[in-house]
Amino acid sequence: MHRTAAMTALAAAIIVAAGSACTDTPHYAPPPATYYVSPGGNDRNSGTSPGEAWRTLRRAEGTALEPGNRLMLQGGARFTGTLTVGKGEAGDADRPVVIGSYGTGRATVAATDGPGISVHDTAGVEIRNLAVTGKDGSYLRDGGINLYSDLPDGKKLDHVAVSGVEVSGFRAGIAIGGTGGGSGFENVTVSRSELHDNRDVGLLTYGPDFDAAHPTYAHSRIRIVDVAAYHNTGDPASTTTHSGNGIVLGSVRDATVRDSHAHDNGTRAAAEAPAGPVGIWAYDATGILLEHNTSYRNHTGSRVDGAGFGLDSNVSDSTVQYNLAFQNDGPGYYAYTSKRNGAHRDNTIRYNISADNGRKLPAKGSLAVYGKDVRSLDVYQNTLVVPRSPNGPGPAILLRAGLSHVTVRNNVLVADSAPLIVAAKGLTPRKVLLQGNNYSTASGSWNVDWAGRTYAGLAAWRTATGQERVGATPSGTTTDPCFAGGALPRIRSAEDAPLIIPDCAAPVGAGLDLHALFGTDPGAVDYFGRASGTPPPVGAAVPVVKD
Repeated sequence: MHRTAAMTALAAAIIVAAGSACTDTPHYAPPPATYYVSPGGNDRNSGTSPGEAWRTLRRAEGTALEPGNRLMLQGGARFTGTLTVGKGEAGDADRPVVIGSYGTGRATVAATDGPGISVHDTAGVEIRNLAVTGKDGSYLRDGGINLYSDLPDGKKLDHVAVSGVEVSGFRAGIAIGGTGGGSGFENVTVSRSELHDNRDVGLLTYGPDFDAAHPTYAHSRIRIVDVAAYHNTGDPASTTTHSGNGIVLGSVRDATVRDSHAHDNGTRAAAEAPAGPVGIWAYDATGILLEHNTSYRNHTGSRVDGAGFGLDSNVSDSTVQYNLAFQNDGPGYYAYTSKRNGAHRDNTIRYNISADNGRKLPAKGSLAVYGKDVRSLDVYQNTLVVPRSPNGPGPAILLRAGLSHVTVRNNVLVADSAPLIVAAKGLTPRKVLLQGNNYSTASGSWNVDWAGRTYAGLAAWRTATGQERVGATPSGTTTDPCFAGGALPRIRSAEDAPLIIPDCAAPVGAGLDLHALFGTDPGAVDYFGRASGTPPPVGAAVPVVKD
């Protein structure tokens, strides 16, 4: 029972106990008000019933919303302007202010020169079942649903929930921001929503510049569930930064993106930009979990990025698992940092599928690990398939300098005819270690490009580099992965994912026992939710053996 509820119960008990000895009539606080807005209303009305509805958002803006109040817009109607919940309004996580629709369908908040809905220096707010559209200045500058805190002393504002919304026509569909003092939001949920046709990004969290010596995160406990971010095209005039992303998590501790989709973003991103857009990614963050998502047909205008999923600069203690990436311009997955500060560390990429990525930038591979200082990254139980792209062949894995304690184990790596791996010089087994992977080339000869030399077989590569050994025991295989969809399955939708399931017995139990050998959490199930076994198969899928 919440404290306020307990106090109410106690007061009621006192009144009952007083019985006939109390001759005064008890007084109760009125219930929280519900206000209504309708095109058929009148701003001189009380606003407290559908029959007494206000007409405009301007009138609603003039009323302070107290904890527990509800502001309801008539479903199917369109209202021009901005709704703001500011400091001094709302603020109680247990009695949130609710903004939503009543009647049939979603109401639309149409902004032209500002956010659609702004929550500033307060929380205890829920936004439900609305369409929010922008244009003109809103498209150039603002977040459609904009949460922002510039409070001092790193204060975290508790509880914002956004559900069942559709946001388009802004610089960012949903933006969650904080300032240099580390102030921001906690316990934020965005669910069952569509964020599309925005300029720079579908959903963004951001905060102060990252200091590796004293990391400060503006936000904590962010949950993104069942969100679709698509057709966020990017700005062709934006030549100084990335533009055209799906979902971006920055300056956050403890965040999850689950059962969400990012697709067809970045189609107008600038060719001159130093960085490109990505479907779903994180930066300056810790404790991130990206799971059971799909990211596909994301693009880049430049010669970088355009990936499905990414762990970018200063990300730590984070996991990317059970995701599907296909037909992206860049790699399906990447880990990268532009900083040499030890802050990109202790991350895991496991049980993911990557198929037909690198369509514009095949040299980036299906999985790319690079940057100035990537530490303690575990990559295991993934299936990485690289058909020849329209721009040529590419490797399953790209490894560049700047890596330390990176392990790559129990993955299925399949390429058309390019080197299965392209690795920079200096990547000794202490820096990057591959063990227990299965390597297959659909056409042409088997080869690995390691430190500028080409090795035409697993044994030759193992002998020359020390890779694919567990102690003194050779590891790794070159067997046919026997995919149900053929040697190079083409995945064009999430429904095609079963095409990478092996349909022969060879991969059964063929993987290394990660827990027994290395103390690594092996994961209990494969990409499809089936028990992975001990030892597991190689790759993201347990075989389904034909009778």
